[in-house]
Amino acid sequence: MHIFQIPEIQELDSRKNILRIPPEVDVPLTDRVRKLIDTAEFRRLAQVRQLGFVALVYPGAAHSRFEHSLGVFRLAVLLLKRLAHDEDFVRIVPVRACELFLLTALLHDLGHYPYCHLIEDLHLSLPSHEEEIARFLLEPGSEIAEIIRNDWELFPEDVLYLLSGKKPKIPTLLSEAPELHALLSSMLSGPVDIDKMDYLQRDSLHAGVPYGRNYDQDRLLASLCLNEARNGLAISSKGKTAAELLVFARYVMFSEVYWHHTVRSATAMFQRLYFDLHQIHGPALCRKIRDLSDTEAGKLFCELHAALPSAALCTSLFGPRRMLFKQLAEFSSFEFPELYHLLARKPYRFLTEFSAELCRELRIPAHDLLIDAPPMGREIEFRVSIRTASGSFRPLQELSPVVRSLALEQFDDLVKRVRIFLHPQWIEKKEEFLKIFTQMLPTR
Repeated sequence: MHIFQIPEIQELDSRKNILRIPPEVDVPLTDRVRKLIDTAEFRRLAQVRQLGFVALVYPGAAHSRFEHSLGVFRLAVLLLKRLAHDEDFVRIVPVRACELFLLTALLHDLGHYPYCHLIEDLHLSLPSHEEEIARFLLEPGSEIAEIIRNDWELFPEDVLYLLSGKKPKIPTLLSEAPELHALLSSMLSGPVDIDKMDYLQRDSLHAGVPYGRNYDQDRLLASLCLNEARNGLAISSKGKTAAELLVFARYVMFSEVYWHHTVRSATAMFQRLYFDLHQIHGPALCRKIRDLSDTEAGKLFCELHAALPSAALCTSLFGPRRMLFKQLAEFSSFEFPELYHLLARKPYRFLTEFSAELCRELRIPAHDLLIDAPPMGREIEFRVSIRTASGSFRPLQELSPVVRSLALEQFDDLVKRVRIFLHPQWIEKKEEFLKIFTQMLPTR
């Protein structure tokens, strides 16, 4: 069997059974794909927003993890069609592994729950969304696991291995093939991967901004090849400009959309609400919300906060009338390096203690001031090689000042800023509060 004989690739070419998603693209629907997306576990993703609170700023950005998963799956099919012309790839990667790649691309967000990235940024020792997928793949009676075994003739353990790095305890396709695992993993999540290519364009489309669509996706896909070590992807010289534009698209999307100051206001409110509840309920709180929709999670939060001092904060975020906190101050790594590094990438408990101290000095309620700072984890650096016309490989950052400056030199520090947010009723005292705040800093 050749890669071109994989049912999903044939279905895309025949266009007999397809599902249309934005922006006017077709997703192939074979029987085994349809069975998976019709399960209750996969359908739940239609009620989980891809971008959380971004829709409060960009109303169109209410698309779901369901749509994104289908988009990533479609790109996986296109990527395999491209790599089927690469003799090294065909020699190294068996067809069953290609089918595993398609399957994992489709299921890669199955473990997502409402606002999980914001929760993961708190570093509260909770399972990651990649680890959460284990309950859909390994627990007895799992419908999805049965479909994987019977219809795809693959191992659910290999899907989990690709997504979480948890090596199977039983013999599987990948359990004794570390190089193959590394290659497939990089195709799913790496400097140039199908997840990133889909979410940048899809998020940009729904947000109504051009930034994430200003790179040539077709050109980039066509230029992908194996790297020199044959354990990841590289880019042919023809794709250099497309790769540079992808880096710039990612940079601008973080700057203008994902870390927009109003989005971060809602994020800071939510993270404080979750942290307070976690202090009471512990890991059980995550288990309470992991099968809920975004709307159901908001209602649960309001119920759990009803008798707490944070009740008003919760209503401001999840209530019928939006009332987000206002930005008191913003500090970047290049304008205010000492202050930035005082608060950036610190444990969240440190930020809550510092904000409590500020509230005491300002004589305002403890939940009326919030600190939003870059989380402890950083974004993946853009390290990828270019295959030159002579067949040699060189790091893209050596050939591109764009990549060198935007993707390697403190990407997070340039885009993600320390911000202090204040309840709207206090914003008229902004200058007074800033003076008190700056007087406190030398004492720390």
